[in-house]
Amino acid sequence: MAGSKDPLVISFGEMLIDFVPDMAGVSLAESRAFIKAPGGAPANVACAISKLGGNAAFIGKVGDDEFGRMLVDILRQNGVNTDGVCFDREARTALAFVTLRKDGEREFMFYRNPSADMLLKESELNMGLIKKAKIFHYGSISLISEPCRSAHLAAMKAAREAGALLSYDPNVRLPLWPSPDAARSGIKSIWFDADFIKVSDDEVNFLTKGDAEKEEVVMSLWHDKLKLLLVTDGEKGCRYYTKKFKGRVTGFSVKPVDTTGAGDSFVGSFITAVARDTSIFDNEKNLREALSFSNACGAMCTTQKGAIPALPTRIEAEKFMSSNTGK
Repeated sequence: MAGSKDPLVISFGEMLIDFVPDMAGVSLAESRAFIKAPGGAPANVACAISKLGGNAAFIGKVGDDEFGRMLVDILRQNGVNTDGVCFDREARTALAFVTLRKDGEREFMFYRNPSADMLLKESELNMGLIKKAKIFHYGSISLISEPCRSAHLAAMKAAREAGALLSYDPNVRLPLWPSPDAARSGIKSIWFDADFIKVSDDEVNFLTKGDAEKEEVVMSLWHDKLKLLLVTDGEKGCRYYTKKFKGRVTGFSVKPVDTTGAGDSFVGSFITAVARDTSIFDNEKNLREALSFSNACGAMCTTQKGAIPALPTRIEAEKFMSSNTGK
């Protein structure tokens, strides 16, 4: 939130408009109306951190258009620092049409050919801001095309050299990559740079071509520089792996309306905890508490449409936890 005394977390990548059908369980063709919702995983994470009382900045590029200006206003309304946001006069802000199945799960159709977020250049990076970060968080969509890929790599390098921890949530979106193999190699191209990584069970299946339930499959994604590997299992909760310990933290069962942003809510909550106490990777009790709270934040985010409006505050999440048994 604005004025937070927490260490700075920077979230780098895309911000876009999600168009979500006003009815679940219908195809895009069958949908009669769409609700306009701000989206883009890194932007969602920044808003999640800020709503929980953390200190968040977003770095990325939007179009110099109505939607782009609206998105930056939404970041500011949510207390996110926008000093690293650029506007592109040539390209439009990205759009995504999201189909909600009956169970709240999603399918995506993207409009970005190219969109402004893909055109962020290294020369446009706010290096002064990047060098202040305690944690630098990113996804993989910004790796798909130039010039954004080079900007992403330069930002990571600057953050690392300034002493930041690197946080990676690949957020696999296959329709945006040329092929599944290109997605695997692109996502893995920066795998060994991260200090902590969060993947969903589906993403483990995709990246390894194995069974995410099997520990040896998950551990094939481990590398020696990692402080933590997190696997989210939807409403079942999450699994954690560190150099010293591993385990599972049970989730919270809710009736999902829209799962958009649930992973981002989880990640934002967890990063907020890490920014406040980096020794959490060595303290299993504190880690489990933070992950249970993050599970609650993820679950709460699925109970209404749209990602950013559904992100909980700390008080809302604590109230939810106290009224739900799912520790």
